Amino acid sequence: MKVNMKQFFREIPASPLRRAIPIMTSPGIELTALKPPDVFQNGELQFRCIKALSEAVQADAPVTFMDLSVEAEAFGAPVCYSETENPTVSGSIASTAEEIAALAVPHPGDKRTAELLRCAELCAGHFTDRPVFGGMIGPFSLAGRLADMTEIMILAAMEPETAHALLRKTTAFLTEYAKAMKATGVNGLLIAEPAAGLLSPEMCREFAADYLKGIIGAVQDENFMIILHNCGNAADRQIDAMLSTGAAALHLGNAVDLPALFPQIPQEILLMGNLDPVGILKLGTPESVYEETMRLLNATEPWRNYVLSTGCDVPPGVRMENIRAFFRAKDDYNKARV
Repeated sequence: MKVNMKQFFREIPASPLRRAIPIMTSPGIELTALKPPDVFQNGELQFRCIKALSEAVQADAPVTFMDLSVEAEAFGAPVCYSETENPTVSGSIASTAEEIAALAVPHPGDKRTAELLRCAELCAGHFTDRPVFGGMIGPFSLAGRLADMTEIMILAAMEPETAHALLRKTTAFLTEYAKAMKATGVNGLLIAEPAAGLLSPEMCREFAADYLKGIIGAVQDENFMIILHNCGNAADRQIDAMLSTGAAALHLGNAVDLPALFPQIPQEILLMGNLDPVGILKLGTPESVYEETMRLLNATEPWRNYVLSTGCDVPPGVRMENIRAFFRAKDDYNKARV
């Protein structure tokens, strides 16, 4: 569905009613009784999971699977699959200047990126009543998976030019991948840059935000909007760097005090988050999920540019009763304001 996303984003602060756009796909695996290793390697199965979840609860915009191993695998990194967890990168392939120089930049559609693009295309064709967001990793977090997180942090601090050499390659690929995602017909992209939360504000701008700015500038327009996700502990000190990327919305994790950050956010930029997906959604009861969701909605009431969401990707094993409680709290909050 072609949507004027700039208008969609403008309508949110104009209304006292809250929208809910959680990062939530894994519960769809359980609804379909599919096996996670099969789902993460098949875009049509991913679409079936997202469709099943959307029939159980209705988010204001579905988000495709947030599998942060896909892009590293396209570069050649080894990946492990699990029956109970998301796939993970199991070894570094670009931790030295020599390895980075030899690293070939893949193309969108290589390896499992073809499946993610297929899922995005199917979602764009199916959800004609609301926007759909694709998902991909950010350049610094991808560099951390290729080099190992400890190594990329050391390179950024001690050998910055080597780190930049790797970041130029991850950014080159992700720019083209973002264009390919846009071509599927989805209405926007959630870029997950969690590793940037480990950096100081200055380093965040140099090693993450400046590269993200180039990616976002290449694809964002009135019909395609970017949500930038950072779930790091230091995200509250990185707001200026995140805003410098030009992203239309910022999505933060549960490690930060979200209501306290609104004074730093321009009214035209959406701020999203940040219900704890593990401590509350997975480990809580329907009653506690409802209460915590309502608490977050009430705490953010003064700011119209807020969108209810999870702090990060909802893990496997979350009960549907808890997910329904999340949406029920949003619906009850809105009913009180009609």
